[in-house]
This record gives sequence, structure tokens and C-alpha cells, in this order.
Amino acid sequence: MSHRDYKLLIFDWDGTLANSIGRIVESMHMASTRSGFELCSDLAVKGIIGLGLPEAIRTLYPQIADQELLAFREHYADHYIALEAEPSPLFEGVRQSLEAFRADGYHLAVATGKARRGLDRVLKAHGFEDYFDITRAADETASKPHPLMLEEILAHCAVSPREALMVGDASFDLMMARNAGMDSVAVSYGAQSPEALQQYEPRVTIDHFSELHAWLNRAQ
Repeated sequence: MSHRDYKLLIFDWDGTLANSIGRIVESMHMASTRSGFELCSDLAVKGIIGLGLPEAIRTLYPQIADQELLAFREHYADHYIALEAEPSPLFEGVRQSLEAFRADGYHLAVATGKARRGLDRVLKAHGFEDYFDITRAADETASKPHPLMLEEILAHCAVSPREALMVGDASFDLMMARNAGMDSVAVSYGAQSPEALQQYEPRVTIDHFSELHAWLNRAQ
């Protein structure tokens, strides 16, 4: 398939567009401490980034009870929102590349493990409220790696899976794309290492966001 056959580019948010991984790890550790749970390693926390928050917490702490989960989520959200008083910056080249993609006529979308409230907050902070054709958040659909949020994006844009590309930094992003019958691109600068992502067979791994535009425009 030629790169030029893609019509829709779908992006994960945390670790792909925004440099927020450190804050997510810090907030998860803080919530663990306040909830009385033993801290997981930074690597373990990075390994669940991309999941919806309830799914992420249960993956790290399978023994957690329902009431404990509610309190844990509140502790996490309180700390993360405080850190986000100044929003996590976009990675270098993101805004310019998105502008170039729009100028090239691509449909653009976001598929994130964030909750809708959190996604709306960061979209507003970066002036992106009306920027994307559609955005999907984990608490309004199925969590990654289930393909439902991608299927909803495809339906909204009237695009087939073969005409869409998922760009992400986590295994759940690439698994979701594969489950939807969609190609993926891995980024090396986010939550998980390029080596960890290779098993999901991304079309390419990029080290800088701006490389995606060059890759899409490369002659076949």
C-alpha cells in the first residue's frame, strides 16, 4: 500500500503528541502512596499508559477493591490536574506537522486513554477544540486495545481501515490498530521502547514527530 493512499491520521495524545509521560508516572505514584499501595516501578507505570484509567489501575493493582479504585482515581486525578495547571507541552514539531497534514487534506483524529474531561481540557489549552475531525476518549467508548474507538472514528470520517493510520507510543495503540485492521506508526520518544513496540509490526518507527510527514510524502 502506498503511503499516499492514507486519508485519515489518528493520533494517541500522551507520549505521542504531548510530553506528559513524566506527569502520568508521578501522579500514579502519588495516588499509590495516598491509597496505601506499594509503589510500582516507573517502567511498570509506563507499560499501562494508553489504557483507560480504571483499566490501568487494575492492571497495576489487580487486588484493588471497587471502593479503593474510586479513591485511587480521585487521588490520581487531583494530582495530575494540579500538575497540568501549566499544560504538558506538545513535542517539538507537532503543531507544524499537524498544520502540514491539514494542508495536505488528511482527516485528523485523536484516540486516547484519557477521559473526555481531561482530553477537552488539554485540547482547549492548546487551541485544538475544533482542530480534529473527531476525538475519542476512553471513558466514552471501549478502552484500548479494543478497536471500538478506531471503528467509531472510521465511521465518522467514512474511511476504511486500509485508508487510515494509527500513530502511537504504546503497545495498546499498536494492538488497537492491528485489531481494527489498520496500519500503525510507532514513536520512539514516548512511554515504551521501540524494541517493545516492534512485535506489533508498525510500518515505521519515528524518533521525531516531524519524520512522519517526510515518511508520508516519500515517493514509492
